[in-house]
Amino acid sequence: MAELEIHHEVHATDSFGKSMGVLTAVLGVLLGIVTILSHRAHTEGVLLKADANDKWALYQARRIKLHNVELGEDLLKAMQSRGPESDKTLAKYAKGKLKYEEESKETQKEAEGLEAESKHVEDKALRYDFGEGLIEIGLVLTSLYFISKSKLFPAVGAVSALIGIVVAALGFLL
Repeated sequence: MAELEIHHEVHATDSFGKSMGVLTAVLGVLLGIVTILSHRAHTEGVLLKADANDKWALYQARRIKLHNVELGEDLLKAMQSRGPESDKTLAKYAKGKLKYEEESKETQKEAEGLEAESKHVEDKALRYDFGEGLIEIGLVLTSLYFISKSKLFPAVGAVSALIGIVVAALGFLL
């Protein structure tokens, strides 16, 4: 039986390439995290804006009710002959006016609060978006090392990714 020789070729190890592979993987994971944070922040902003719009619609409805009560009050006051029933209705309208004025002011404050919160969340999302873009640029530039073997790409990519991480972290802290 013939002997089979197995040749083991020794490849030069590229320790810098291994480091770039690990860096690329880490940047990919960070990119995924920042992307998820960005998407969730945008979704939260949209939901808050929808809630604010609902509050503004409720505010408008209450203001319309207030206007209707004021109109009824004006019509009753314009009548020359009024009886005790008219006075009871005017008293009811006065209570209604107070109720609708108070409710509409409260609703207005809630709507303004929701709008402010929505703006805050969208500001966070914008930072996440910028961080995401810079990390993505860093990831692409870092991975270009494997094609070009030039250390310039990973250097610029690492700087871009680092800035992106800082920007995204600022969004998280905001």
